[in-house]
Amino acid sequence: MKTYHKFLLFILFIAYAPVAFGQTKDDAKALVKEGIALHDAGKYDEAIAKYNEALKIDPEYSSAYYELAYTLFSTGKGNDAIAYLEKTLKLDPKLAGAYDMLGSIYDDDKQPDKAIEYYKKGIEANPKYQRLFYNLSVAYLRQKKYTESENYAVEAIKLDPKHASSQRAYAMATFNENKRGVSLLAWCSFLHLEPQTKRSAEAYRYVQYIINYGVKQTGEKNVTINISTDDLNGANLLMPITVVNATSGKKDLSKTDSLTLQLKGLFGIADTFDDKKGDPFYKNFFSDYFKKLAETDNMEAFAHLISLGANQEENLQWFKDNNAKLSALDAWVTATKREF
Repeated sequence: MKTYHKFLLFILFIAYAPVAFGQTKDDAKALVKEGIALHDAGKYDEAIAKYNEALKIDPEYSSAYYELAYTLFSTGKGNDAIAYLEKTLKLDPKLAGAYDMLGSIYDDDKQPDKAIEYYKKGIEANPKYQRLFYNLSVAYLRQKKYTESENYAVEAIKLDPKHASSQRAYAMATFNENKRGVSLLAWCSFLHLEPQTKRSAEAYRYVQYIINYGVKQTGEKNVTINISTDDLNGANLLMPITVVNATSGKKDLSKTDSLTLQLKGLFGIADTFDDKKGDPFYKNFFSDYFKKLAETDNMEAFAHLISLGANQEENLQWFKDNNAKLSALDAWVTATKREF
């Protein structure tokens, strides 16, 4: 009889074990979900406690390790998060976010080579994860490896053309490569996406610096152009001439009027800015796009928009008085596809 009872208990355990196992998995998932809500509410210690509870139930639950690492990283405890991220990747080696976080931790810890290593591993695991390309571009930018930074910024933009930070990285990289014309278009593109932040004011200063580079007003009607031997290539030589010609003989121009004419002229020669002579990304995404814009009646609205962060009061009033022009610019942008 005892043998029969043992056999019956064994059969009952086998029958109900999948249900019990499923419930414990569900309990772990529920705890992680609660932890995420607590994290979002700024209750980080309570969130960590929930993740630890989940891991007691299911020690192989990769999401619990990842979310625990993310909360630690978010609270400035990046080094404490490393072990949990490494465990995450053992369980889920394709999780791009874990590589990205590890790269960011090592970047913050002034270990750029280690950061770059993890970003590249992440790209190998998931070549569609945009932030890895962006962060890799920034990491190379900090190391002053501008060609590498430019190349990875291009890939980041291709994956998310409306990611303003990627366009900013591209603008910074090309500026430091002395590709002023290319950088100008990138800064304008960034400002169109992000016209009114602290970064916008900085970006507009770059725009003004590039436009006015080598151009000096020496009198009411006299302007001189000074260039160095490094600028004797077609683009950097042609730009200041174009800027001067854009406003030559025109009186009583406001700052935005001048900017409109200068950008219109520069966008018109954008195909000369490409030192690679045929780079399809630059040609399609930047040069052709801005040349098309220069041929429309939307340049005035565009100039007001990208200078919003620098001259807020004046531009906001202009938008209020010229809402139809701003709407026309928006309509053109919506209808004009930017190719790669």
